[in-house]
Amino acid sequence: MAECHKCGAPAVTYLRHAGRHLCGEHFIELTEKRVQKAIRRQADLSGGGTIAMACSGGKDSMTCLDILRQTLEPRRDSRIVVITVDEGIAGYRDSSIPIARDYCEEHGLEWVLTSIEEEQGATMDAVAALGLAETPCAFCGVWRRWSMNRAAREAGARYLATGLNLDDTAQSVLMNVCRGDVERLARFGPHTREQPGLVPRIQPLRYLPEVESYLYAHLRGLPIHNAECPHATRAQRGRYRKVIHDLQEDEPGVAHALVGSLDRLRPALEATFPAADLSSCPECGESVPREGVCKACALRIVVKGARTERGAGR
Repeated sequence: MAECHKCGAPAVTYLRHAGRHLCGEHFIELTEKRVQKAIRRQADLSGGGTIAMACSGGKDSMTCLDILRQTLEPRRDSRIVVITVDEGIAGYRDSSIPIARDYCEEHGLEWVLTSIEEEQGATMDAVAALGLAETPCAFCGVWRRWSMNRAAREAGARYLATGLNLDDTAQSVLMNVCRGDVERLARFGPHTREQPGLVPRIQPLRYLPEVESYLYAHLRGLPIHNAECPHATRAQRGRYRKVIHDLQEDEPGVAHALVGSLDRLRPALEATFPAADLSSCPECGESVPREGVCKACALRIVVKGARTERGAGR
């Protein structure tokens, strides 16, 4: 059995990208140090204030929330507001919501539950049933971001933390490069530019691989919801996930290299694509980088139209 390179105890994992065997105790210690360093690098904690944390109850958001709580708990000038979005996916989200709620109750954290059905007029199950050309994920991602930003802003949050891990981020980088959407890369979090109405997002797990996030949650005994969304099978992201996974079988540092490359290019990207002048969406009042309705409202209008057509057809 392999031994931990720090203490000689039986190892629970081998970090291929770092070339280290680690026991459970030292893996937890290393993970917490890395994530706490990312939090302090991405967020200005001086002066305290509120940090919102988007938490679904999955392994990544629970790992991020647990480490964020440990980081801010000693500070009396700071607080965490946890935001959970109910997308309206039967048998999936309704089983994860109690995990986030119970964790917040146990640790005395403020918890906010928002509903896409209440805010956008349709559950994600209902959207998927319409059989639209756009995948359900296209609606879900936009509506979740809309909901999280509004809830974080109403809570007075200085930052909105999400549980995006290294794999998620690397997939997004590759996906947008392949699509030629370079401008979108300039808008990726963690955000350093503040804009009216938009809460800057931070991503403490952006250099933590998915498997390490899962292992941390397991070793810490965190309750997690470990299921895949039933609507995710149509998502294009799955193709890029497989590409990166196959590449990393031979080159374990591929995901780190993709995210690191984005970080090195970020100054040039932000100089090429400066922050847009924002307008207010005439439908919902949220900030939008152009005149006209925001993406969330545009998608809501698409759903409303599809329902009207289906009703007329019947």
